[in-house]
Amino acid sequence: MEVFHISKQDHQLNEDIRDKEIRVIGASGDQLGIMAPKTALDMAYEQGLDLVKIAPTANPPVCRIMDYGKFRFEQSKKEKEAKKNQHVTEVKEIRMSPGIDIGDFNVKLRNAQKFLSDGNRVKVTVRFRGREMAHTDIGRNLLVKFASECQDIANLEKNPKLDGRNMSMFLAPKPANKPDKGSKAAKASKAAPQDDPAKAESKQ
Repeated sequence: MEVFHISKQDHQLNEDIRDKEIRVIGASGDQLGIMAPKTALDMAYEQGLDLVKIAPTANPPVCRIMDYGKFRFEQSKKEKEAKKNQHVTEVKEIRMSPGIDIGDFNVKLRNAQKFLSDGNRVKVTVRFRGREMAHTDIGRNLLVKFASECQDIANLEKNPKLDGRNMSMFLAPKPANKPDKGSKAAKASKAAPQDDPAKAESKQ
């Protein structure tokens, strides 16, 4: 059985369909055969529906009898739902110098942790200037410390790597770890009988 997918482009409807002949699919998905557009349009109008060209490049073009207003409404709803559930991952960049002070380090660390909590990847870069190139180990240690401070919420995706005067690493957010409410331990604690203080006192 041949399956025709509805084209996402603007559709030709009803009287706008002027092909010599078309293949028609009924409202319930039945193949109604090849016929003149006027014949198919009369069938659609009898049911209070529309004739919609869904595969314009087929030979002959394929049209379907449907409630086009309802179809467009459902499509719009699906697109909005898809956009709502879609998260675009961005790569945020944090830049530091090898001689950064602890205050600035902590500010940049908090920014990176926020980016990671929002589901974004983070590129952390140390920029070396002049004679600082002779002490790239300082920059490497700085990046290792930075990664260590983020280890609860991030994985080190790419180790520190020197590229010209920049040394960079990439951090990626860890998948959220949710506690298992249905764990055996939780169930056992709920099922365990609790001692009644009044009964315990009466036994003494």
